[in-house]
Amino acid sequence: MTNYKLVMPEHLNHYGFLFGGHLLKWVDEVAWMAASTDYPGCHLVTIALDEVVFKKSASDGAILRFACQRLREGCTSVTYEVVVFRRNLHESGEDEIFRTATTFVRVGADGNKCPLRQP
Repeated sequence: MTNYKLVMPEHLNHYGFLFGGHLLKWVDEVAWMAASTDYPGCHLVTIALDEVVFKKSASDGAILRFACQRLREGCTSVTYEVVVFRRNLHESGEDEIFRTATTFVRVGADGNKCPLRQP
């Protein structure tokens, strides 16, 4: 799954760069959308991000591309890799700025984990 986000002034810190928290929110959303598409009807909640290392910054007007793919499936959980690329306006190339693996667990109505796939 691929998604895009435009970095706007309200996403920036006082130095003019994207707040890391906004990027993490978007990564979580993109991964959740991919998981929810792959497992329709399942209630999935985030339980982990493998690593949080911001490799490069993003500024106002940057277009971010989120590339998301399933890495592994367990009995009650599933993990997706999300790679974020930055493209600055008026430039032809893009740079990888962030990468992580996001893990979700399926929960039932009682809030306890349950199998991803029903027998």
